[in-house]
Amino acid sequence: MQNLTIENYVKAIYQVCARGDKEAASTGELAVALSVSPGTVTSMLKTLSEAGLAEYMKYEGVSLTPAGRTLALRVLRRHRLIEVFLVRTLDLTWDEVHEEAEHMEHAVSDLLIDRIDEYLGHPETDPHGDPIPRADGSMVNIDTKKLTKWEPSQPFRLIRVMDQTSDFLRYLTEESLAPGCEGKIVSFRAEAGVITIEVEGRQTTLGLDAAEKLLVSALT
Repeated sequence: MQNLTIENYVKAIYQVCARGDKEAASTGELAVALSVSPGTVTSMLKTLSEAGLAEYMKYEGVSLTPAGRTLALRVLRRHRLIEVFLVRTLDLTWDEVHEEAEHMEHAVSDLLIDRIDEYLGHPETDPHGDPIPRADGSMVNIDTKKLTKWEPSQPFRLIRVMDQTSDFLRYLTEESLAPGCEGKIVSFRAEAGVITIEVEGRQTTLGLDAAEKLLVSALT
């Protein structure tokens, strides 16, 4: 249980920092990400600091040490490769695999994950577009922007979905929106809080909150 908790915390710290493009995560952010109280987070961060996995400074937040970052990337590698494996081999849908991978990521060995990676042909991203860390910790880096920041005159390719809750992913499926699809912005009504896009000949209107969760890039 202790190892599972440690892995969950270092992964959460890494993800909070990566999403915010910052060096440290606050206890409040981690409490929300892990669905625990801030007091519980503070206690665990002291444990991580003593283990040499994180550096915690009161009022400033927590950052991972090189050892902590290495562990976080190993956990993410397991999680994202498991998601790909479940989709490709067991035909689970992308809204079903996240919770399954959350449980399985702590139970598989790095040897098994390396074999799964080889079997799958070394995929670079998971079903949601998240980059999969390689065995050496490196990963593909694609220049993306939030859909709400995209130039209306330029066509786009959907690269990554940042909200992986089942309800949101099922909604995207209904609208034929998944990583790899191509489209363009038809209209952006900031005053109404909506953006209309056309993807493969079909128009869809999204609220700005939803559009913020979609990362896109230029067509190549």
